[in-house]
Amino acid sequence: MRDIEQQVKGWQPVKLPEFHDMTGQYVQLSPLLVSHAQAIYDASRHDKTGAGWQYMPIGPFENVAAVVEFLERVCAKSDPMFFAITDSSSGRVCGFASFLRITPEQGCIEVGYIYFSPELQQTRAATEAMFLMMQRVFDLGYRRYEWKCNAANGASMRAAKRFGFTFEGIFRQAMIVKGRNRDTAWFSILDSEWPAQRERFQKWLLPTNFDADGRQINRL
Repeated sequence: MRDIEQQVKGWQPVKLPEFHDMTGQYVQLSPLLVSHAQAIYDASRHDKTGAGWQYMPIGPFENVAAVVEFLERVCAKSDPMFFAITDSSSGRVCGFASFLRITPEQGCIEVGYIYFSPELQQTRAATEAMFLMMQRVFDLGYRRYEWKCNAANGASMRAAKRFGFTFEGIFRQAMIVKGRNRDTAWFSILDSEWPAQRERFQKWLLPTNFDADGRQINRL
């Protein structure tokens, strides 16, 4: 059992993440820019029902101008810190994600505002994007990495568990989003859990884990 009152000896605040690229085998994350507006809009148009935006506080965007307005608000900020997600095989920007609620003095940080276009969903690139962000955080020395989502969002709940996050509970009536109540589910990964999670991701992402048709051989 983990000692919940353990002494944290020699603790020093960690560094803030920086707007540096994160490059993997299948995907690249780079600072999200206003110039990505057209690409984000084009990627989102493949989502005919708008389901990808259902549980997000933003979107769907009616036109490129709406994306520009959103990006002008967020790209100048360091919290949330947004990254564009580019699929390496196509060279197209297919989504974005951010670090937020960045608390270096406590070693705590959250991943959020995750938008995967239909092209990116359920791909190696999507999984690797989450791995690269996680790796950046723990390489900086953070103690806790959080994932929060609407408790009604079954897909996000399943994704968190697949990515190795531990479910911690639900904050009832935590927010009102787009005029609807949101109960918020909390998940986390701790630094002590990271080495095993890192190895799990690395094994899954190996090219040899996929057959000639790109289907996974072993599950994450």
